[in-house]
Amino acid sequence: MTAFERSNSSVVMSAVTMAPSMAHDSSDDTRPLADALCRALDLAEVADVRQLSGGASRQTFTFTATGDDLPARRLVLQRERPGGTERAVGVAAQAAILRVAARAGAPVPALVDHGDDDGIGGPWLVTEHVEGETIARRILRDEEYRDARSVLTVQCAAALAAIHRIDCTSIELPESDDILLDWRDLMDGYGHPHPAFELAFRWLADRRPPSVRRGLVHGDFRLGNLIVDGSGLAAVLDWELAHVGDPIEDLGWLCVNAWRFGGSEPVAGVGRYDELLDAYETASGVAVDPAHLRWWETFGTLRWGLICITQSEAHRQGRHRSVELAAIGRRVCENELDLLELVT
Repeated sequence: MTAFERSNSSVVMSAVTMAPSMAHDSSDDTRPLADALCRALDLAEVADVRQLSGGASRQTFTFTATGDDLPARRLVLQRERPGGTERAVGVAAQAAILRVAARAGAPVPALVDHGDDDGIGGPWLVTEHVEGETIARRILRDEEYRDARSVLTVQCAAALAAIHRIDCTSIELPESDDILLDWRDLMDGYGHPHPAFELAFRWLADRRPPSVRRGLVHGDFRLGNLIVDGSGLAAVLDWELAHVGDPIEDLGWLCVNAWRFGGSEPVAGVGRYDELLDAYETASGVAVDPAHLRWWETFGTLRWGLICITQSEAHRQGRHRSVELAAIGRRVCENELDLLELVT
């Protein structure tokens, strides 16, 4: 499997905010980690270390940091999980992206530091804590976020325009010569018959848009990886799947049905296609053909379906026993239905 395939064959599930009942805090359990963070970040004290939900490849913690003559502040640690999935984009590249993204005007958490291990238990990245919500159900339904929902599509378009302007030539990122072939090879490797996926591959091959732009692609820009507060988009998280490609891939991924989380509109459950494209053109100066967007939405749906297979195979083959991964495999059929509606 190529580096690009590895980068795109895992689900990134993370949250910077969560219900207190879902957090884990034990002074006995977290003291060694707190001490290591003190040393790595040259802090006077680290306290209130809480583990949050995380994906298969990394663990996420929040903690309170105090430096000499500095007030206490809340920070977020993301640590590569021991034995987790190999990532094509490591913490050094993610740190570099956060720096350039902030300079480009994209809403990202401020980078504090990163390292390979330093006694923390694996490659790690620390950022400032950003207040807000990541859980899609709350963003889409709670009254607290009603005003945010009305502006979220435009704000996402502006954030993506800023991301896509970034010069990433100095950052080592995966790039594919033929993204469709990469995923075709991945599916063929499993040997499972999926007629709906076969139909989607043919549809995509027959309608492939011309590659007129290449640049930084976030790779997983969607609800769940966005922090939203009462005013709208507060920060873009989770750059593990960043790569070089067609930037419209990000717009299409944002429209995939799975990432609407039951919302009635096609863009993240809250916005219309024309609203997204008009806002993106205003922010970037690039007009996007709706057919180009539909191609990437269809590809994104296929990609998510194949990711579901990949995750369930990790469980089925015993590489990572997990009820969660097994349950994700049950969602393959949802993507098959979505694809049939897109291509027929």
